Amino acid sequence: MKCLLGEKVNMSQIFDATGNVIPVTFISVLPNTVIQIRTKEKDGYSGVQLGTGEKKAKNIAKPQIGHFKGLGNFRYVKEFRVKTRTHKKGTDAPADVLPELGTIIDASVFQEGDRVRVSGISKAKGFQGVVKRHGFHGAPATHGTKHAHRQPGSIGATWPQRVIKGMRMAGRMGADRVTIRKVKVEKVDVENKILALRGAIPGRRGTLVEIRG
Repeated sequence: MKCLLGEKVNMSQIFDATGNVIPVTFISVLPNTVIQIRTKEKDGYSGVQLGTGEKKAKNIAKPQIGHFKGLGNFRYVKEFRVKTRTHKKGTDAPADVLPELGTIIDASVFQEGDRVRVSGISKAKGFQGVVKRHGFHGAPATHGTKHAHRQPGSIGATWPQRVIKGMRMAGRMGADRVTIRKVKVEKVDVENKILALRGAIPGRRGTLVEIRG
């Protein structure tokens, strides 16, 4: 299976062999350590837990220290499920070979040209109005409009005397889990622990991102 945890660094651009500009997002890939194996027999599904980053031992709860099994003091811990396939005999087996406990995974797990699925938490924008949050055009700037250029307008109806569910209104925006599929891996720099993914990736600089092959 191919899975990895990394931190968003910044956006930039690179050039291909013909001189075309390719927008990319650089991902810093710290060593990922396999800290737990999930099996169908014991847990009901197959998967692995990965830990990465460093954290002071005094800031980690004792149960977590025991869970890490002496493999390190990790800042981030995420679990990835592994797809299973059914054999002719009716038994399920992992579609991919599960790594062993303590295995170190780095950027070399991916190759240039791979298509990956990237998940992260989008930028938090606080409480926003309908123009920014939903793309409303707003009221005309002239012809009698006064102090109502960015107001939402009517939100109710004569019946049923309440706001309809799903009405687009002002509210908190961003800070949502966003997943982008079929992102192309443009460059893999194992020595500098950097992945270059094509296009924009959700989140601010320093956001933890999950990359699945």
